[in-house]
Amino acid sequence: MTALFVHDVFGEHETPPGHVEQQGRYWAVDRELVGEEYSDLKREIPPLADWDDLTRAHEAVYVDAIRGAAPQDGMVQLDPDTFMGPHSLEAARRGAGGAMAAVDLVMTGKAGNAFVAARPPGHHTVPGRAMGFCLFNNAALAGLHARAVHGANRIAVVDFDVHHGNGTQDILEADENAFFASSHEWPQYPGTGREAERGIAGNCHNAPLSSGEGSHAFRRVWGDRLLPALSDFAPDIIVISAGFDAHRADPVGGLELVEDDFAWITDQIAQIAAETCQGRIVSVLEGGYDLEALASSTGAHVKALARADGRR
Repeated sequence: MTALFVHDVFGEHETPPGHVEQQGRYWAVDRELVGEEYSDLKREIPPLADWDDLTRAHEAVYVDAIRGAAPQDGMVQLDPDTFMGPHSLEAARRGAGGAMAAVDLVMTGKAGNAFVAARPPGHHTVPGRAMGFCLFNNAALAGLHARAVHGANRIAVVDFDVHHGNGTQDILEADENAFFASSHEWPQYPGTGREAERGIAGNCHNAPLSSGEGSHAFRRVWGDRLLPALSDFAPDIIVISAGFDAHRADPVGGLELVEDDFAWITDQIAQIAAETCQGRIVSVLEGGYDLEALASSTGAHVKALARADGRR
């Protein structure tokens, strides 16, 4: 069974008016995933992450700083793009806690795979700094939790957001038993993700794509390079940073992908998961800023996860 982690607080995290990482993102995803075709999903409430668990990926001083920055009212700005309101800390803790709880279900066989509809996103957060809309790095935390609690030594994070997951790479690149792969538009925020960025033991694999390259180039770099590298790594669990801002309708990206591309990459990752780690996948929501495209792309992704679980 595919587990789905949802919570209203994901739709309450505050950003300024006109910000693309808006509250409507969560509600668009939530409306999509309550349809009859998703009735077989195992719906779960994401718990609050323990403070100490967040230090697997983040410096303790950073975790304390985020706790201290959370406002009781109004809004605080952490960097040019990243904000916190009264609901933001709970949302970020439940995003991280949901990612770790999803790992618990998948690693113990209580779910075949899982999707966490978290907001704010996480893959830009480096160990000691919030950036790019992100407060805690949900994907990295999921992988490190799988290792710390369930003995999953070889952890893999794959990222198809239109932006490079610089924070995830920063957290994992010095860990020879961790794997990170990303396709992303180049040049784009945050300016990282060159092919030459390979990590301590060749464990990072980056595939920058030019604006407008589209489905063929996306499928080529994954099919020829990133997926074979993932298979060769033979992970114990795969975490997906599932960003949908590479969609052709998205206002911040230019890779011209469509829903079938997100279904395809999910199917491909799931096939490798079936061959290497008993199908264990935890997926966390990252970007996607056109509400209609975000909802339909998330639906395509979750349906592919459910199909994969049905084949286990």
